[in-house]
Amino acid sequence: MIESLLFADLANDLPAAVRLQRLVSTLRAHFHCDAVVLLRLEGQHLRPVAIEGLVHEALGRRFAVSQHPRLAAILARHGVTHFHHESTLPDPYDGLLDARTGEPLPVHDCMGSGLHVEGRPWGALTLDALQADAFDEDAALQLQRLTSAVEAAVRISRLESEIRALRLSHSDAPASDPAYEYDEGDILGQSEAIVRLLDELQVVAESDLSVLLLGETGVGKELFAHRLHRLSRRRDKPLIHVNCAALPESLAESEMFGHVRGAFSGAASARPGRIEAADGGTLFLDEVGELPLAIQAKLLRTLQNGEIQRLGADQPRRVDVRVIAATNRSLREQVRAGHFRADLYHRLSVYPIPIPPLRERDHDVLLLAGRFLERNRARLGLRSLRLSASAEQALRAYPWPGNVRELEHVISRAALKAISRGARRTDIVTLEAALLDLDLELNDGAVPLQPPQSHSPIRAASAITSAAASVLSADAAGSAAILPLRETLARSQRQAIAAALTAHDQNWAKAARVLGIDSSNLHKLARRLGMKGDAVTAR
Repeated sequence: MIESLLFADLANDLPAAVRLQRLVSTLRAHFHCDAVVLLRLEGQHLRPVAIEGLVHEALGRRFAVSQHPRLAAILARHGVTHFHHESTLPDPYDGLLDARTGEPLPVHDCMGSGLHVEGRPWGALTLDALQADAFDEDAALQLQRLTSAVEAAVRISRLESEIRALRLSHSDAPASDPAYEYDEGDILGQSEAIVRLLDELQVVAESDLSVLLLGETGVGKELFAHRLHRLSRRRDKPLIHVNCAALPESLAESEMFGHVRGAFSGAASARPGRIEAADGGTLFLDEVGELPLAIQAKLLRTLQNGEIQRLGADQPRRVDVRVIAATNRSLREQVRAGHFRADLYHRLSVYPIPIPPLRERDHDVLLLAGRFLERNRARLGLRSLRLSASAEQALRAYPWPGNVRELEHVISRAALKAISRGARRTDIVTLEAALLDLDLELNDGAVPLQPPQSHSPIRAASAITSAAASVLSADAAGSAAILPLRETLARSQRQAIAAALTAHDQNWAKAARVLGIDSSNLHKLARRLGMKGDAVTAR
């Protein structure tokens, strides 16, 4: 009976993720067990691709094989491995069963089978039952017989994914694997926004068009740049990362374009620059909005003519690079303000790709939390680390102005707090909402949060609080002089920042949230406007 159900799904035209989810659901019902998990082997880790009976965030975890002896034993042999209820080996799903969240697993049975596709290890299938002796010899024989159907479902899902990827790219690029829930590299997510984005990246990766990645601080622009390079025809050539914000202006030209011996004091030998190092590959310009204007002109020449000239050299050199740039600012606003060249902007933004903030990614926050929970569990040597129901609700309610990076820091900080407050490493450590230290007032109306489309300092300054508005009104009444537009804008920015700081007792982090700007960018803007020190007054 179960064989006919499984093979019927193989014949149906189903999305790969749906097929694999139906597979584990059917197996759970047939064996009357409490959890079934299908895991894919990725290097030295096993990643769940379909689960039934575990908490939702378990889909975001990756289980290091070396740290989970049951999983290692299942992978090490062909056939079914049965763990008797008296087994002393730790269970990887401690605290993660949906029916027993936060509790140690009672006496229970477990069995699993290693899976192979085209003669190579693919992953594992595990079954857990809370009832002792739930899996007898007959159950193990049934699972052995069904393993071929499970492997066939995996194989068909993979082939369908490859066909879909080839249709998207019309190329011989390595196929992405959307069937296994979009976890190429460290990009994790199942939301519609991420699915669409990764499909778009698959298509554009094979071109040599310049790509501009747009997104708030912490959305993972660097990960998407690495994915673009990995899927491109240049994947066997270097990807050179340049953090434009960290380039000292005095050394920026040498760093980017290189120099010859004697070009300046201390140049004892010739040295290629970052652009030359990327020849044949990809140049990733992170925080490109911070690039000095003098360097922007030379970079434009490189993009136009494919040439660079080392500092102090007489002759140019030919280079072949594909440029991927990233920014959390609005470069259009930067162009209008005179801080970024319009011609370079148009060269870089041939194909702009906005990366969605975490608050627009549905339930991806729990998947990502699962990944960070498992990472911290391993790092701290804990038996198990999980979220309480209230913590899950708090994560989903919070607007995440710092996006994925902020989420990672929140989970890491909460895990350390739990240990410092007496949690033992042999316990199932449950993180409560209070440990997360999330300012949920951001969503409760105390400080209305209007997520900006860009973290541009110029646009952010227009999203001021009512306190800032009163400062502006008072200033307007006291001065009838008409100033140049740039000075008027700078004055408005100073007033907005000062008002936000005053309203929040000089707390820069809270002021940044009110203004809709990342905290580090707020500090940069304040320095540029001549506002220094913790106590700031409007000018």
